[in-house]
Amino acid sequence: MKKFITILLLLLLVGGSAFIYLSPQFERNAPEIDIADVIDWNTKEPIKITVKDDTALKSFELIASDGKTQVLLSQGGFAPNSRSGELNAAYPKGALDAKAKHLKLKIIVRDASLWNFLGGNESVKVIDINVDKKRPLVELLSNSYSITQGGSALVIFKASDENLESVYVDIGTKKFQAAPYKKEGYYAALVAWPFLEKDFKADIIVKDRAKNISQSHIPFYLKSKKYAVSWIKASDSFIDGKIAELVSQSEEADTITDRFDRFRFVNETMRIANEKLIEKKTSGVDQKILSKWSIKPFYPLKNGAKVANYGDTRHYYYDPETKKEISLSYHVGIDLASVKNAPIVSTNGGKIVFADNNGIYGNMPAIDHGMGLYTIYGHCNEILHKDGDILKAGDTIATTGMSGLALGDHLHFGVLVQGIEVRPEEWMDKNWIKLNIDNVFEQAGVR
Repeated sequence: MKKFITILLLLLLVGGSAFIYLSPQFERNAPEIDIADVIDWNTKEPIKITVKDDTALKSFELIASDGKTQVLLSQGGFAPNSRSGELNAAYPKGALDAKAKHLKLKIIVRDASLWNFLGGNESVKVIDINVDKKRPLVELLSNSYSITQGGSALVIFKASDENLESVYVDIGTKKFQAAPYKKEGYYAALVAWPFLEKDFKADIIVKDRAKNISQSHIPFYLKSKKYAVSWIKASDSFIDGKIAELVSQSEEADTITDRFDRFRFVNETMRIANEKLIEKKTSGVDQKILSKWSIKPFYPLKNGAKVANYGDTRHYYYDPETKKEISLSYHVGIDLASVKNAPIVSTNGGKIVFADNNGIYGNMPAIDHGMGLYTIYGHCNEILHKDGDILKAGDTIATTGMSGLALGDHLHFGVLVQGIEVRPEEWMDKNWIKLNIDNVFEQAGVR
């Protein structure tokens, strides 16, 4: 009997130990504290700390020290069964030395595990804080006098801070990166006014690692512009020809049976996807210091006649009596035509960042000319270079064709500033480039 009881107790002990060892209630992983070991802080906004646990968080403490004084910033618990949370450490005004440039923050987090004799697991992390309340310096040096709706402009400025993090031009709907130019602390940025936006305002924004911000307004003279509106009949030959050809290249569209829905898919859904790809490929700005940047007027097609304008709003209809719209799109480049399979020339050097088929744009090379300026060449018959190739001014890029959504042999020429389609006419105009680019560099004294 004693032997039986001994075995039973042993089994209960082993079973209980196994239960404790394997049970989620007794998990042994300490909570995770997600924050850098060293941070910069302007003391205005709370420090945000992300915490996680395998099962459930229980409590926390945040303790700050200036080396002489220690202050409990906050403590408390978490909602039941919370596996993640965000802690906020606010600066304790009056409790620490206001002149202290370095602080330490101790973060203690416990979970709801029954491990450690029901006390749970505990994580402790101490981070170093560099206190930085000084805003960066920013000075506008020069900028294009004006900017046209749908057009481009240049701004040059100085920015400095010991802990500089980012510099850009903010127009509200987009942030344009600035390129380091000529020497340390000098920046140049091309900006664009999207043609569908009626209002425009641009500010230089400079941030440091402590999230101090300085800004300077750029006083552009604004030129509003009305773009053409076209009503185009979608013929049977167009829908059953080019549209059907593009539909056959898409598994998604191939299941659409309605002719107008197929047309809308190509003219709208496919177009948007193609334009998003263009934006992705043409948004970058090299952050290496540029020693010099200049551009010549683009002239991609010899004796090319313009057959379609930039910014054209195109309403498509099928029934000529009602002219009821069946689809809408915008033409964000210019179309040039000369002869079949005409050579397309790179007026300015650059790097090929895309050289493939792009849906409605057909065979389409895209070139990075530096400073966030890009050009694209749509509907090509043959692309003569591959992605990554470096082009010199005067090199032949491709030949014209009618690939993609094109009914005749021509070139769709587009110019982009950091992914925004802009008026090609400006970048084809010698006088515009002199006034808005060359003179701005000279006025800033960094030419």
